[in-house]
Amino acid sequence: MTMNLLFSPIQVGPLTLPNRIVMAPMSRTRANAEGAMGSVNAEYYSQRAQAGLIVSEAAWISLQGRGLDHSPGICSPDHVAGWKRVVDAVHAKGGRIFAQLWHCGRVSSPHLLDGALPVAPSPIAALGRIRTPEGFRNFPTPRMLEIAEIRGIVADFERAAKNAQEAGFDGVELHAGGGYLLDQFLQTGSNIRRDRYGGMSANRCRFLFETAEAVAGIWGADRVGVKLSPSNRDFGMIDADPQIVFSKAVSGLSAMGIAYIHMMEPSESDLAEGDVLRDNAQRFRRQFKGKMMAGGGFDLAKAQTILENDGADMVSFGRLFIANPDLPERFRAGKPLNAPDPETFYGGGSEGYTDYPILESHPYMRLID
Repeated sequence: MTMNLLFSPIQVGPLTLPNRIVMAPMSRTRANAEGAMGSVNAEYYSQRAQAGLIVSEAAWISLQGRGLDHSPGICSPDHVAGWKRVVDAVHAKGGRIFAQLWHCGRVSSPHLLDGALPVAPSPIAALGRIRTPEGFRNFPTPRMLEIAEIRGIVADFERAAKNAQEAGFDGVELHAGGGYLLDQFLQTGSNIRRDRYGGMSANRCRFLFETAEAVAGIWGADRVGVKLSPSNRDFGMIDADPQIVFSKAVSGLSAMGIAYIHMMEPSESDLAEGDVLRDNAQRFRRQFKGKMMAGGGFDLAKAQTILENDGADMVSFGRLFIANPDLPERFRAGKPLNAPDPETFYGGGSEGYTDYPILESHPYMRLID
């Protein structure tokens, strides 16, 4: 019964997805130096069009939002043209694809920002190191955003949403997790503001709500998703009471009528950092009237369990989709899975990107642990 549920159709806004297997957004750093996608990217995404839904790798909404070399942007005509090539290739295979919109905030470096400092809700540096032309360096202390600048970033998200529409995407997902800018505003470890964007949870959610409303004004709320990661400790993220602020965020997004929340579960590294929220999709599901997508370390068995227990409506898969372009068919047929090669996750060309075999060309695969 559970396997049938995984492969049963689901209505997400105006879209009928043929299954509940979602390709998670994953940075692969194979855009060109200016952030434009090309033919190899179109091939990569089209190979995975069996997914009920593809969520694209994160695309920066402005140069200020950039935080990774060779990551894609979605703020110039060349970016739109590159993404249109990707989207057209996915649609030609019968797939559906949302664009993930991204501002890295403090998780960046001046060498990526034409010499400018990264920006953030408060002047608190992200933990960790970033690769620069001079080698790995600690993240710099960011510049605190002024209120007028926050409104400008909302407008940048709105323009990026229009660009995604022009490129032909089926909808958009706001990246409000992972320790990036929207997440930085939500959590007290990165937001110590004393104005209308800081302090109590309603204020810390304000930037997220304003951004979601602006993007929904372009797409309609039923074609907008939001990614949240209440348990993520990357880059030093932490909140004094994540249950409170993320409950406020989920309830507010529900009232807007957005299509789905992409709720991330804690990773092993998150759990190693100390006490974090667990079972997040199920924890916040009752507060949200749209669809709940669970993500983070899922395999077939875990996906079956969370769907069977009504803990989520859909499940996103990351590394398994990297190594298995035909992941839904492998799940359906009970076939072994290709093992992913972490050495080729980032950068490079087709190796480890578009050359993983599919069932027809290599039917005997090593089962991933």
